[in-house]
Formats: sequence, C-alpha cells, structure tokens
Amino acid sequence: MKKTFENLSALLTDDLNAVNALITQRMASKHAPRIPEVTAHLVEAGGKRLRPLLTLASAKMCGYGGPYHVHLAATVEFIHTATLLHDDVVDESNMRRGRKTANLLWDNKSSILVGDYLFSRSFQLMVETGSLRVLDILANASATIAEGEVLQLTAAQDTNTTEEIYFQVIRGKTAALFAAATEVGGVIASAPENVVSALNTYGDALGISFQIVDDLLDYGGADQTLGKNIGDDFRERKLTLPVIKAIEKANKAERAFWDRTIANGDQHDGDLEHAMELLQNHGALEETRDAAIFWGNRAKTSLDVLPQSQIRDLMRDLADFVVNRAV
Repeated sequence: MKKTFENLSALLTDDLNAVNALITQRMASKHAPRIPEVTAHLVEAGGKRLRPLLTLASAKMCGYGGPYHVHLAATVEFIHTATLLHDDVVDESNMRRGRKTANLLWDNKSSILVGDYLFSRSFQLMVETGSLRVLDILANASATIAEGEVLQLTAAQDTNTTEEIYFQVIRGKTAALFAAATEVGGVIASAPENVVSALNTYGDALGISFQIVDDLLDYGGADQTLGKNIGDDFRERKLTLPVIKAIEKANKAERAFWDRTIANGDQHDGDLEHAMELLQNHGALEETRDAAIFWGNRAKTSLDVLPQSQIRDLMRDLADFVVNRAV
C-alpha cells in the first residue's frame, strides 16, 4: 500500500517540486531569519506532503491546466504547518516527525509567532488565485481547525466525553483541512458541483479515517510511523476513540482507573500497560480499526461520480493506504 502513495507522488512530481519551491520562497523573511529557521525545521522533517498532494491530485483529476493548484497546495501545507507549531506548544510536545519540536529547540513564543506568520502567508497565497470561493473554503477551514482544537481542550481529559464529541473534534482539527484541500482542487478546475461536493466528502472521510488510525497507532504502532512514543496520548491524557470505547464498557473499578489516570492525571508505572490491557479486553482497538475502515470506504465510494482515471484509482487506493497503516 505504501506503493500507492509513492505512485501518486511520482505522477505529480513536477507539481510537487513546484510546491516545494514556492514554499521555500514564501517562508523566507528578509527581516526575521528565525522564521525560515523554524519553518524549515518542520517543513523539511520528512512529512509526506499528503494534504498538498490531495489538492494537486484533485485539480489534475478534474482537468485543471493552470498554475494556481500549486499556490493552493502550498497554502494547505502552510496552514497545516502553522497548526503543528501551535499544537506542539499547546500539547507541550517534545517530538514531531521523529525530531525535537520547534518549541523545544527555540521556545514557545517563536513557535506561536512563526505559526501566525505562516497563516498570514497562506492567506496571501489564497488571494493570488483570484477566487473568492477558494478564499471562503480555506478561511472556513482555518476557523474550523481552531474551533476543533479549542473543543479538544475542554473534552480531552473529561472521561464523560462521547464518541459524538470526539468526531466533532477530529472533524475540526484534522478532517476540515483534508476536505478543503480536495474541494479547492475541484473549485479551481471549475468542476461540476456534484464533483466538488464529492471531493469534499472524500477529503472529510479520508481525514476522519486518518485521525482515527493515528489515535489507534498510539496504542500499538511503530515509533517511526508517528514520530513519537507509543502511549503519548495516554500520557498527555487525551480522550481518543479507543479509550472512549473502553470507558463505555468499563466496570466500576475500570472507570475509577480511567478517572485517576486521564481525568486526574495521577499516573504510575504500569498504568499504560494496564490501559492497553483494558483496550484489548473490551475490543476497543478492533472497534476503532473498524471505524477507520468504515470512513476509508466512504472516501473511496465518494469518488464514484468521477470518470475512471489513473489519479482517481490512486486516490481510492490512498484511502486503503491510510487505513492499512493500522493493520
């Protein structure tokens, strides 16, 4: 399945190179050299460029022949990078993509301010496309991402958090940008409305599946897959889908365990292992995996309205690639 991502990237190599060149150009700062230093640390850390790739693929699949899909792909990557810089400060993270975080190497102030700079750069790039609709889609996505992050702050350590709230959070903080990335590709190509809607549905479902898999991998994936340690979500007291499912089935003693470790943050040696045992015993990991598969399948079927093409087939396979990270 890794081959799917590589094939799609290879098909769009020239466009990806143009995106990387534009990112390098626009993250420069004549007066504040720390901006490119901090940005380069994260941008060049080996991220897959999945979101900009989705924009490029969507535009090409819809027959776009102009230059602005490159601007939009760079916009999406800048928004994503800005949110990562802010997230690492909020989460007090030390690792990102297998490297020390910018807030650890520099400081929180630098991460927040450089993130703000990248948001501003992203809006400059949006405006250059001349499309008010594109600006509307990406501006709404930016607001939704922030809203999702704030909702997560209030729900993350509350053991009464429901699956409904969890999906509101991940729709905001993750799926919104996936959906915007694919939708603007169709819009810039002047695709029919049913195609633009399908691309939005694809991105939304793919983003949900992607985040569910990330949450699942935290309780059993390889360190290099995530660039962080197994159990980080538990240690950071995040109420992700596997834990929510386990709490739903918990007896009184198990509920007390989750309240102590997640709600109160009173964690001891062996608690992570016990948490993983509870997840296994209640089938929470398997149910979470099933949820990822459901949303992955929804992403695939949404593309049925588009004519068959190599890019469409690879985008369908990309949904399997996302899910199969957890298999």
